[in-house]
Amino acid sequence: MLILNAREFFDNPPALLAYLLAMVVVLFTAFAFHEFSHAWAAYELGDDTAARQGRLTLNPLVHVDPLGTALIFLIGFGWAKPTPFNPYRLKNGPRWGSIIVAGAGPLSNFVFAAVAALPIRLGLIDSFTSFENVADASGEEIIGLFLAIIIVTNVILGVFNLLPIHPLDGFKVAVGALPRDLSRPLEQLAPYGPGILMTLLVAGFILPPELNPLSIIFDQVGGRILDVIL
Repeated sequence: MLILNAREFFDNPPALLAYLLAMVVVLFTAFAFHEFSHAWAAYELGDDTAARQGRLTLNPLVHVDPLGTALIFLIGFGWAKPTPFNPYRLKNGPRWGSIIVAGAGPLSNFVFAAVAALPIRLGLIDSFTSFENVADASGEEIIGLFLAIIIVTNVILGVFNLLPIHPLDGFKVAVGALPRDLSRPLEQLAPYGPGILMTLLVAGFILPPELNPLSIIFDQVGGRILDVIL
């Protein structure tokens, strides 16, 4: 995101600072909250795998991934270290327990976005700016941009993680929720998951938004969630 809009940001240092601060908030709070939520849900259901590895904490340094950290600043999208859990130790059983633990992460992103949206919902901030007009943004518009980046990034992270593709959270949710005759073929696609994800991400930089599957999903699903939050 920053690398694609560098000129506009550098023309307005306060806006650049707002962007960097928003990314720090996402990285060191939203990402940590996401992974902590996985660990907490698993712990509450009887599995202390993540807790024994020191992951039952909001300390962001425990959860950050170096490459994911770099990308969040460069393109506005990244990831943290996956939180391990043992589905066979969950008191609800491996199927429903996995749904709860996996779903806790994306749900935390939507909760985080809703909290960040409170100043907007309360009418405290009602002015925003776009990346194209950031060079001429006023103080209130920069604050609005700060909140908007946090809100939108969290919604994107939540929606992306709910995609039913291994190793994303949505894969575990889908495998657990679908009938066995449907979940079995999905499980067989697990080895191809990383390649599918990489293809989708690369396509996002090549295809126009109207042909980009991720853009369509973010616009349709993410847009509806944003409507509710805002």
